[in-house]
Amino acid sequence: MSTLIVLLPPRDPAVPSQEWQLPELPFVLLDKSGRTQRAGRAALALLPRPSSTVLMVAARDLLMMPATLPPLKGPRLRQALPNIVEDQLIQDPQTCHIALDPQPLGKGRHLLAIVDRGWFRFICEAFAAAGHRSVRAVPVTRCLPLPPAPAVPVEEAELEPAILQPAVAAKLAAGLPIAPPSPVVAAVLGTVVSTAPALLAEIAPDASTTRVELAIARGNQGEGLAVPATSVNATLAALSGDAPVSLYLLTEVSGNEPSMGSSAQAKLAAQVPGARPLPFEQLARRALECRFDLCQFEFATQPWRLDRATLRRLRLPALLAAGALVVAIIGANVQWMMLAHQRDAINTQMTELLLNTFPKTTVVLDAPDQMSRQMQQLRTAAGELSPDDFLSLAAGLARSLGPVPVNGIAALDYHDRRLDVTFKPEIKVDPGLAQRLSGNGLSGGIDSNTGKWTIRSGQ
Repeated sequence: MSTLIVLLPPRDPAVPSQEWQLPELPFVLLDKSGRTQRAGRAALALLPRPSSTVLMVAARDLLMMPATLPPLKGPRLRQALPNIVEDQLIQDPQTCHIALDPQPLGKGRHLLAIVDRGWFRFICEAFAAAGHRSVRAVPVTRCLPLPPAPAVPVEEAELEPAILQPAVAAKLAAGLPIAPPSPVVAAVLGTVVSTAPALLAEIAPDASTTRVELAIARGNQGEGLAVPATSVNATLAALSGDAPVSLYLLTEVSGNEPSMGSSAQAKLAAQVPGARPLPFEQLARRALECRFDLCQFEFATQPWRLDRATLRRLRLPALLAAGALVVAIIGANVQWMMLAHQRDAINTQMTELLLNTFPKTTVVLDAPDQMSRQMQQLRTAAGELSPDDFLSLAAGLARSLGPVPVNGIAALDYHDRRLDVTFKPEIKVDPGLAQRLSGNGLSGGIDSNTGKWTIRSGQ
């Protein structure tokens, strides 16, 4: 079972929905044991088709916010979510897809991830049409490295008031608790690239005006910005306040676009001082650990759902199966007609044979049975014994007794062309009696209910 991890570009707000296209996407393909099989950058149609696909959704496309949810589930919760977040959105909440973090925040609060439904549907349908059946989408901010463990703080009460910030000093004076600032993890994930090929030529490759994708994670929440490369540190300083910041720069992305060549990468690293390298494979492996799947509600993976791509793949097997079924039905009917014709011919021959042998027969219902009864009547009229007559059965029994004494028979009962033999209680019948009966053209066995031997003609 292989897994494909793909980094998605953010939606370009300047491009209308009818012109949305995906550029070449960076990816990593892992086998079932977690080893890297392939890595690079390819168009959507040329990406490997693994057992499962994980998409890292750009931070700029997601709004992550905590909210208190009512005790609802399923479709009713989906209907209630737009009303919960409408005060926090600029666009119509009905045009947004809202995903719910499975890890609650406590006290009925959950983290919500909000993305434009049209863009998210475009992404999911594009990968489904490319043959990716099991797709999972995660926020890229959840894939950033974990913040370093905070250092042991110095007790505020031991610090001199002169070195405390005024807000901290005021809280200490009022006896209020001081919550430590949440660490901030940020990563520069590359330059801003338009998803419309017509606009790519309009983007100037001047490094001095390079705008980069900045993903910021604050605990469970995250956000994304497109900022000039030279303003990354200043932007983080303004957003983080007193919180510690860990800054990374995405590296080791195979097949980067021309603007991200080796020289451009070095220039970008020079414009973002203090950024530690973040290999793309490390980012991708963090995506595997993320449990926040954005494909919820109508976007949830349903292996049994027959979409257009699946129907196209099943068209030829379905046609072959239908053709085989039609051929089987036609063949079965042809064979039935041939066998019916043979049956009618055999019945005709048996009827003719019966009428030729016994011309006085007026009605033919079952030619074989009527022939057997007529032959039996002829044997009886000629004085011949029938194999199932009493005398024939008794004579065969006498020849088959062997070590069983003749005076050991208590009773003989003949009816329905069979002979029921009752032996005396003190007589023990040897096991070879049935075999001797068979040798004399008879078949016999003991009836467990009555203890009698039932003997019939073996013919």
